[in-house]
Parts: sequence; structure tokens; C-alpha cells
Amino acid sequence: MRKGKISNNFHTLANHTRRFHVTFHPGNPKPIPTVNISPMPRFLPLACLILFALHHRAPADATGIHWPENQILPTFAAPKNLTVVDLLSAEGDLRLLMAGTQGIVNRATPRIYLLEPSDEGPETWLAALKTTNQREPQPLKLIEAHRALFKGIIIYDPDFPDSVNIATTLAGIEDALIASPRLAKILQQPPYQLEVIEDLRGRFTTRLEAYTWQFETLWKNTNQRLLVGLSPGRSIRRHQELPDGFTIVAEDRTRERSANNRKTHTLDLTKNLDGHTLYLRFQDAFPGDGWGGALGQLKLTADQTLIAEFTPGTDAEKPFLHDAQRSQLSNNRPPFRFTDQDRTFTYQFKVPPGTKSLIAHLDLWNQFRVSVGSREPRMPWSPYGHLRDHAVANRAMVFWLDANAPAERALFEKILSSVKPGTPYLGWFGNDIEGEFSAVEMTSSHGVPVVPADWFNNLTVFSSKHLLEPSPAAPPAPPLENKIYLTLTFGEGDNLQYCQHKMRRLWDDPARGKIPLNWSASPLLLDAAPAILSHYRTTATPNDLLVMGPSGVGYHYPDAWKPEILDQFLADTAPYVTRSAMNIPYILNRADHADIPLNPRTIAAYQKHQNPPGILLGWGNRSGVTWINNVPVSEVHGISTIEQGQRAAAALLRNWDRKSPTFASLGLFAWQLNPTDILTLANSLGPEFKILRADHYFSLLHQARKSSGN
Repeated sequence: MRKGKISNNFHTLANHTRRFHVTFHPGNPKPIPTVNISPMPRFLPLACLILFALHHRAPADATGIHWPENQILPTFAAPKNLTVVDLLSAEGDLRLLMAGTQGIVNRATPRIYLLEPSDEGPETWLAALKTTNQREPQPLKLIEAHRALFKGIIIYDPDFPDSVNIATTLAGIEDALIASPRLAKILQQPPYQLEVIEDLRGRFTTRLEAYTWQFETLWKNTNQRLLVGLSPGRSIRRHQELPDGFTIVAEDRTRERSANNRKTHTLDLTKNLDGHTLYLRFQDAFPGDGWGGALGQLKLTADQTLIAEFTPGTDAEKPFLHDAQRSQLSNNRPPFRFTDQDRTFTYQFKVPPGTKSLIAHLDLWNQFRVSVGSREPRMPWSPYGHLRDHAVANRAMVFWLDANAPAERALFEKILSSVKPGTPYLGWFGNDIEGEFSAVEMTSSHGVPVVPADWFNNLTVFSSKHLLEPSPAAPPAPPLENKIYLTLTFGEGDNLQYCQHKMRRLWDDPARGKIPLNWSASPLLLDAAPAILSHYRTTATPNDLLVMGPSGVGYHYPDAWKPEILDQFLADTAPYVTRSAMNIPYILNRADHADIPLNPRTIAAYQKHQNPPGILLGWGNRSGVTWINNVPVSEVHGISTIEQGQRAAAALLRNWDRKSPTFASLGLFAWQLNPTDILTLANSLGPEFKILRADHYFSLLHQARKSSGN
């Protein structure tokens, strides 16, 4: 199932006798690749023997990257000493430059550690690496110190953000640094004197054009054992600000949260029309409280002629949805689109020439803000580093495609079809929840597990060899009583950056350990961050249990896989389950954006290869236990507040017949709840309730079933 072994120094004989360059010829809009052939080596037969031996030696080669066939993610050599660079107040282009620098330098041995803003504190994890370090206050000194490793620079286009991803891919292939035009001027001068290998300014006009060219031209030169999806940058303007040239035309000022202000707003946009294109942009008027505006329907007329009418989320909306950004669609029928916190969405309309009256009718409620402009809304942006060190080090192809945009989805699927099943996709997707559901269902259909990691820091360092501390012994389960048994699980553990950042903050909460809690985490920490996994193991209390985050080894929807491919993947990844000691999977299984039951065939595959004592399933508004193939499947009732947990518990108490124990699982929204909140919830429950770790929960479930004779 795993892709055939790729030599970890990524140099075949061809790489030693020629070097790939991309040349953009003046006047030709399509870049034409040219190949420069170096003179044939004088002693070619001897060179062939030497290179053959290098190519086929043990996995840990001169690069220091270790990646045998049965390993999902690459690991790096153990660091001997780290140079720590403070980028906490650095500009985005410098962070990007240093991430690429880190990737190239850390290939042989991790030597550079970058400090960037993070939830847990920028230096929190340094001690866990158990290596010496020293500080370098001048980041560019590291480029000077390692100058021999860099072949040149790739200049990205500040006016075309996606060029950052193209530059990242090229940097890995060419052993080059990723530079803004500002930094490129510095790097061409002494003491660096780096040549410009490629200047991407003005090369592309659309995302689809750029990534199509990259796939057709660069893909064959990249490492095809992994894919990387990264947003090229992030907005640096405060959310409350508007794009240049935009004017607010409708806004809630009451901080409404219950849709009591819902009505159809009729807006005369005639004076806002300047040309033949109009943009309507929707955002949260009060982003601090999470009750952003919602749009239920839109109608636009020009001189009383209808030019647009649609409900969000329908096919009629698609021609006008210019940028869904990270907005969300409700599960209602008909759906509505909403803009909590920093999420926005924008529509584009073509207005007939000579229009004298332009009227919009918008069904709006809650904390909406609507603005209008005649130019495409562009917010100032900044690139970032984070996962790019890993992408460059492993010469991965980096892209950012929208699974909900038909043309981009087609290219995305072509890329997925070009890798073997089981190939990991590191990073994330655009459009937040809507993008997540569509994209994960798509990647699952290709047998590609997702590894959320786009905000992971220093992955080339954390992926280094590290003594893995043993998992703590499980305490004995309590005796079975006639109770309402609850098991409580923090979600998000499939997310490597969550394991590094948010989970550490939750873990350090002083209330942790006072009640039993399940902590979902990724078994891929064995490859990606054994030092982080070791920390959680050694500091766990008897009330803390690590379980597999959705949906085991990598985030995927199991029923979307081809059965034979899923079966092989579960067999191949069984050693990760054993070594991580996370034998209880928390599974998300979705189709068309909705949770669905697990196919009995899927449960049988998990049972055959990973033998879980039980399965935690879904994130909905109900709980319950179903037995399939003698495996208890416990539906997860998701909660995001203490009050929601109390209401769920009250419903369980009302419906309990008190004749036999009953069991329910609650999912804890990790971005909003913490152990102190859960302790408050636990203390509010009556004596009828007992909270258990998931292993004890499933153990007692088996006992209860046996004692009932079912």
C-alpha cells in the first residue's frame, strides 16, 4: 500500500548529470522548462557504481532523513545542538525566508529552531527536545554560516499570493531560498551573493493557472510520498477594517444573537456602481462573540430586471460566489451562509452597461455587516513559515486548491490520483468547515489520509529521533454499578498543530487529572513529534487517557474509502496503534457534509486489524451505543459549553429507566472548553452519574452486556 521507497537524498544518476531549471522566456505567457546538461563525468562507470550504492543503502542516508516504506512520515536525525532564532516580531517575508533556510539546513541534521508566536508560548517545547542550544539574534547570519548549502533564490510575487507556494516547491527542488523582492536585493549582495534562479513576479494571473503549471512542470521533480496544502498567506489588516474602496451599506448595531432582527433589507446600490462589476462583501460586525451575520437569500435587480436570485449553498449561488473564504453553511434546509469572527464571503455581479438603478434585497439577521465596492476586495496579506521547513526539506509540492470550486477540484483530484493510496496530505484546506467536509471526503475517496499541520512549528526538528517514553500503565476499571456512565473526549487530536499548541495549554490547566478525561491525539506523533508524545505520556495522571483522533492514523472518513484500500491501510497502520498505545479510535464518518453510521464492513476492518475495545463515533446532538460485530460503537454528543453539557446530562437522567446502567459519550469542543470547565460540569452532576476513561467505559459496557445476557 505504501509508495515504493524513494531515496532519501533524492538524487538519482540523472540528478547528478543534469540539473532541472525552469526558464520563463520573454513574451511567452507559458513558462517553458529547459534542461541544462552538464559534461559527462570522465569516469562514468565508476560513478554509476558509487551512485548505485548510495541510492540503495540503508534508509538513514547522508541527508539524515529516514523514511522506510512502512513509515508514513519522514523522520530526521537527532539534533546535537540547536541555534535558536527569535522571529516573534519579524515581518512575514523574513519568517518565510527562515523557514526555507531551516528546511535546507535541517536536512542533514536539525540545527535551526525558530521562535514564533504560539498558544503554549514560543519556548515551551524547547526543553522537551533535551538538546543544547544557543541564540542567534541576527537571522541572516545563519544564511551566511550555511551559504554553501544554498544554490540561489526564488523570488515570489507579492501581488500574487499563490506564488509563495510555487516558490516553496521550487525552493525544495533547487535547494534555494524563498525571498520577497525586498529580501532578494539583500541576498544578491555580499556576503551572500546568491543568484536569482527564478523570479515569479508577473508570471501567473490565476490560482488555477499557477497550480496547473506547477503540476505539469514540477510534479515529476518533487517527492511524491507526501502532499502539502498551505494557504499562501494571511490577512494582516484588522478584521473590522474594510478593503480599499468599499463602503458599508448595512450593519447590525444591536449585537443581536437570536435572529430577532431578521428581515429583508432593500438597498439602493446605484451610487456605488463604478463600472460594470459590483462586489458585495459580508462580515461579522462584532467578531469577538461568535454571533456573526447570516444571509438567507439574495436578490439583485438592474433597472427592474432580475440579474441574480439565490439561496446560499444552492447551485444558483455558485456563479456569483467570488470568495467563500472561511464562511460556513448551516445544516438547515434551506441553508444559510454565516460569517462568525474573522470569516467573510464575497459575491461578484456583472451589471449591464447603462444601468440606472441597482437594487439589492438581502435576507439578513444577527450581527451582519455588508459592504460594497466596484473593485475586487483585496486585504493586505503576509506570508508565513511554519510547515514550509518540512515541505522544503522533503522537496514536496505545495498547493492550495478549493475542493468546492469545480475547476480547482478537478486539478486537486488529478493530483490525488497521481499518488499511491496511503500517501499523507499535510496542511489544511480553505473555506473552513465547508472546505473541510468536502475536501476530506474527496481525499478519503482517493485513500489519502489528511494530517492537519499548517501551523505546526519546527517540524524538521520535532520529527527528529527521540527516545520515546513508555505509555503509563492503565489503572484498573471500577466495578460495574447501576449508574449513568459518561466518557468525555476532547476532539481535534488528529490535528498535529493542536497537539503542539492548544492541547498543551489545555494539558497545563490545573484542573487536569481531577476527573477522567480522554485526550484525542495523533498516532503520527510517533513520526512527527515523539518528544511531544513523550511529554504527554510522562505527565499523564491516572485520569488521563490518550485516544486516537479522527479517524485513527490520519484524518479521514472511512466509508468514503474503497473497502479494499481501507482494509490494507488499517493493516499497514496497525503498528502505529500498538506503538502509540492509542487503541480506541474516535472516528468521524461523513457523506455530503452529514454524519453517517459506520458500515458494518468498515467496523469489521477496524476489528480485524486494530482490535479496538470500542469506537467513539461522530459529533452530533445525541448519544447512544450500538453493537456491531461485537464492537460497541458509542455516538458522541458534541458540546461547546458547560450549559450544553448540563442539558445533555439532564436528558439522559430523564430517559434513564434506572433498571440497568446506561452509557453515553460527550465530545468536548477543545477550542472553547478546558479542564476547569469540565470539572465545573462534573461537579454539577448528581450521584446518578459516573465519569470514566474510555477504556474503562468500554470495559464496563462489555460487562454490562454480558451480565444482561444480550
